[in-house]
Amino acid sequence: MPRYDYRCRACGSTFEVSRPMSEASAPATCPSGHDDTVKLLSTVAVTGTGRSSAPAPRPAGGGGGGCCGGGCCS
Repeated sequence: MPRYDYRCRACGSTFEVSRPMSEASAPATCPSGHDDTVKLLSTVAVTGTGRSSAPAPRPAGGGGGGCCGGGCCS
Protein backbone atom coordinates (compact mmCIF):
# COMPACT_ATOMS: atom_id res chain seq x y z
CA MET A 1 0.00 0.00 0.00
CA PRO A 2 1.47 3.40 -0.95
CA ARG A 3 2.55 5.88 1.70
CA TYR A 4 1.86 9.58 1.33
CA ASP A 5 3.70 12.38 3.16
CA TYR A 6 1.77 15.28 4.68
CA ARG A 7 2.68 18.42 6.59
CA CYS A 8 0.43 20.04 9.15
CA ARG A 9 0.10 23.78 8.64
CA ALA A 10 -1.03 24.30 12.22
CA CYS A 11 1.83 22.62 14.10
CA GLY A 12 4.41 22.06 11.33
CA SER A 13 4.76 18.31 11.88
CA THR A 14 5.40 15.99 8.93
CA PHE A 15 3.75 12.57 8.91
CA GLU A 16 2.98 9.62 6.66
CA VAL A 17 -0.33 7.99 5.84
CA SER A 18 -0.64 4.55 4.23
CA ARG A 19 -3.75 4.31 2.09
CA PRO A 20 -4.91 2.85 -1.23
CA MET A 21 -4.22 4.85 -4.39
CA SER A 22 -7.98 5.35 -4.80
CA GLU A 23 -7.86 7.51 -1.63
CA ALA A 24 -4.67 9.42 -2.54
CA SER A 25 -6.43 12.78 -2.80
CA ALA A 26 -8.48 12.38 0.39
CA PRO A 27 -7.66 14.85 3.19
CA ALA A 28 -5.56 13.66 6.13
CA THR A 29 -5.65 14.67 9.79
CA CYS A 30 -2.32 15.16 11.56
CA PRO A 31 -1.52 12.96 14.60
CA SER A 32 -2.20 15.97 16.86
CA GLY A 33 -5.74 16.24 15.46
CA HIS A 34 -5.34 19.26 13.16
CA ASP A 35 -7.23 19.24 9.85
CA ASP A 36 -5.17 21.91 8.04
CA THR A 37 -2.72 19.61 6.26
CA VAL A 38 -1.09 19.58 2.84
CA LYS A 39 0.11 16.58 0.86
CA LEU A 40 3.82 16.77 0.01
CA LEU A 41 5.41 15.75 -3.26
CA SER A 42 7.74 12.86 -2.75
CA THR A 43 10.49 11.55 -4.92
CA VAL A 44 10.69 7.98 -6.05
CA ALA A 45 14.05 6.27 -6.35
CA VAL A 46 14.26 3.64 -9.03
CA THR A 47 17.35 1.51 -8.72
CA GLY A 48 18.71 -1.37 -10.68
CA THR A 49 21.92 -3.11 -11.50
CA GLY A 50 22.38 -1.19 -14.72
CA ARG A 51 23.55 -4.39 -16.38
CA SER A 52 22.05 -5.82 -19.50
CA SER A 53 23.02 -8.72 -21.70
CA ALA A 54 21.90 -6.89 -24.84
CA PRO A 55 23.76 -3.87 -26.27
CA ALA A 56 21.99 -0.50 -26.36
CA PRO A 57 20.00 0.06 -29.56
CA ARG A 58 21.60 2.27 -32.23
CA PRO A 59 19.66 5.20 -33.70
CA ALA A 60 18.04 4.68 -37.11
CA GLY A 61 19.69 6.20 -40.17
CA GLY A 62 23.23 5.07 -39.39
CA GLY A 63 24.35 8.55 -38.29
CA GLY A 64 26.22 9.31 -35.14
CA GLY A 65 23.30 11.25 -33.70
CA GLY A 66 23.13 14.89 -32.79
CA CYS A 67 23.25 17.77 -35.24
CA CYS A 68 26.59 17.03 -36.89
CA GLY A 69 25.93 13.30 -37.04
CA GLY A 70 22.71 14.02 -38.95
CA GLY A 71 24.44 16.15 -41.59
CA CYS A 72 22.74 19.46 -40.78
CA CYS A 73 26.01 21.30 -40.06
CA SER A 74 28.09 22.82 -42.84
